[in-house]
Amino acid sequence: MSEFESEITGAMYQMKEFSWVDYLVFVFMLAISAFVGVYWGFFKKQTTQNDYLLGGRNMKVVPVSMSLVASFVSGITLLGSPTEVYMYGTQYAYIIGGIFLMSIVMTQVYLPVFHDLKITSNYEYLSMRFDNKVRLFGSILFAITLIGWLPIVIYVPALAFNQVTGVDVHIITPIVCLVCIFYTSAGGLQAVVWTDVIQITSMVGAMALVAIKGTIDVGGFGTVWQRNMESGRIEAPNWDFLPTARHTIWNLIFGGLIYWLQANSVNQTMVQRYLALPTLRGAKWAVVLFCIGISTIYCFCLYCGLLIYARFYDCDPLQTKLAKAKDQLLPLLVMDVLGEIPGLPGVFIAGIFSAALSSLSTSLNSMSAVVLEDFYKPFFKRQLSERQTNWLLKSVVIFLGVLCLGLVFIVEKMGTILQLTMTLEAMTMGPQLGVFSMGILMPWVDAMAALIGGITGLAIMSWWCLSAQFAIAKGLIVHPHKSLTTEGCQYNYTVVETVTHVEGPEVSPILHVSYMWYTFVGAALTIIVGVTVSQINRCRGRAYVPPAPKLLAPVIRKLYREPPHPADEPFIRAYGCTKNEKKSAAIDMKPIKECEELS
Repeated sequence: MSEFESEITGAMYQMKEFSWVDYLVFVFMLAISAFVGVYWGFFKKQTTQNDYLLGGRNMKVVPVSMSLVASFVSGITLLGSPTEVYMYGTQYAYIIGGIFLMSIVMTQVYLPVFHDLKITSNYEYLSMRFDNKVRLFGSILFAITLIGWLPIVIYVPALAFNQVTGVDVHIITPIVCLVCIFYTSAGGLQAVVWTDVIQITSMVGAMALVAIKGTIDVGGFGTVWQRNMESGRIEAPNWDFLPTARHTIWNLIFGGLIYWLQANSVNQTMVQRYLALPTLRGAKWAVVLFCIGISTIYCFCLYCGLLIYARFYDCDPLQTKLAKAKDQLLPLLVMDVLGEIPGLPGVFIAGIFSAALSSLSTSLNSMSAVVLEDFYKPFFKRQLSERQTNWLLKSVVIFLGVLCLGLVFIVEKMGTILQLTMTLEAMTMGPQLGVFSMGILMPWVDAMAALIGGITGLAIMSWWCLSAQFAIAKGLIVHPHKSLTTEGCQYNYTVVETVTHVEGPEVSPILHVSYMWYTFVGAALTIIVGVTVSQINRCRGRAYVPPAPKLLAPVIRKLYREPPHPADEPFIRAYGCTKNEKKSAAIDMKPIKECEELS
C-alpha cells in the first residue's frame, strides 16, 4: 500500500468509527420495534382480518398521519435528497408546491370515493368500476412496483451503516429485515402504525441534531448560506419550458403533482392507512397533516445538503474517496459532526433504519392485503377461516420480505437512488394512476378501454424508463453537477480518474426528457389510449353499463349525465330525467337537479 493510500485509509477509519454506545442505541431501536410487534401480536390479539389489515377501522388521525410520513420517508429520501442538493443545487425543493397541490386534488377527488366504499384494498374499486381483469392488472402493477422498490429501501440504510461502521452491507441487512418481518407478521397494522410513530420521532430527532450541531460547527447559518450562494447551489425557480431540463418549476410542480398523486392517492400502502380511519373528515385531516409532515422532513433533508457542501466546500469527499458513494455523504457528515459525542451517531443511524423499517413494514402489510383481496378472493371460491386467513397474511409478509432481501444484491449495482427510484416507479405507477383516474373521473370509459390503455402505457413507459436508466448507467447521458473542488483538503489522497462520459451511439432525444415527467406521461398515455378505445367501442355499438354514482368523484357525480336511451325519451319529456335518474335522485346520490326537485 502506498503512503498516500495509507493516509486516506487512516482518515476514512477515523471518520467511520462507531462506539459501543452507538451500537447500543442502534440495537435498542430494533428491540423497541420487536417489542411493539410482540405486544400487538400476542398480548393484543388481532382476531379478525379487519383488525390485522385496517386496525379495526378505528385508528386515530395523528398516529396514522405520523405513520404515513414515516413510511413514505424512507432512507431513500433521507440520504438521496441531501445528495441531490450537494450535487445539483436546491431546485428540487420546489417539488413541495406539488405536494400541497396533491393534497387538494386527493381530498376532493380520490379519497372520498375509496373511503365511502369501505374497501380493504383500493384495487377492489377497479372490479366495482370495471371488472376483475382490470383489478388483477392494477394489483400486478402494485406488486411489481413493490418488489422493485423495497430492495432499494433496504439497501440504502445498510449503505449508511457501512459508511459509519465498516460492517458489510450483506451482514446488516438480513438482521434488520428479520426484525421487521417479525413485528409486521405478528402485529399487523396496529404494530406497523405504532412502530412508525416511534420511528418518525427518531427520524426527526436525528435530522434536527445533525442540522443544529452541523450549523454551529461550520460557523453558523450565515456561513452555510454564503458558501452555497457562492457556489450557485441556492437557486431561484428555473422557468425553462424545455422538457429535457432536469429540474424546472414546471416539472417539479406539475410533474411532482402527478408523481405525488400516484404515490399517495392510489397506492395501497398509503390508502390502506387512510381507510383505517373511521370518518372521511379524519382521513382528509390525515392528508393535510401528512403534507405538513413530509414537507418538514424535506426541508430538513435539503438543508442537510446545504450543510454538507458548507462543511466540505473546499475538499470534496467523493473525489478523495472519503465517501465511497454519493449516497454516503450524509452519514459522512454525521460522523464528522456527531462522531465525538458517544451515542449520537447511533441515534442518526437508528433514524435512517427507522425510515427503512417503517416503509418496509407498511409495504409488507399492504401486500398481504392485496394478495388476499385481489389475488385470492376473486379467483378462489373456497372461504378461508379466520385462522387460515391469518396464516396466509403472515406467510405473504415472510415470503416477500425474504425475496426483497435477496434482490438487494441487484440494487447495489444500480445508480443514484433518488432518480432511480422515481424512474422505476413511473414505469408502473403512471399507468396505474391513469386507470384509476379514468374510473373516477371519466364515466364513459369501459373495462376493455381501461385495460388496453393500462397495458399500452405500461409497455411504452417500460421501454422509455429502462432505456433512459441504462443510458445513464453506461454514461451516455450525463447531467452536469455543480462545481466541486479538492483544493482545501488537509490530508493526502489517491486521485482516481473517473470517466464521466462514454463515447457511444447517439441517444434518442426522448431519453433526455426529465425523469420528473415520467409519471405524468405514463398516466396521460394510459388515459388517451383508454378514452380513444372507449369511443371506438361506443361507435361500434358495444354494450356499456354506466357506473353507479358512488364510484365517481363527488364533482363528477353532479356533472355527469349518461346520454339517454331512446326508450327513455318519453319519460324525459314528461319529467326532465330518466327513470333510473329519478330513482337515483330519490334514493341515492341526487345527481340531477330536475330529479332533486321531483323527489
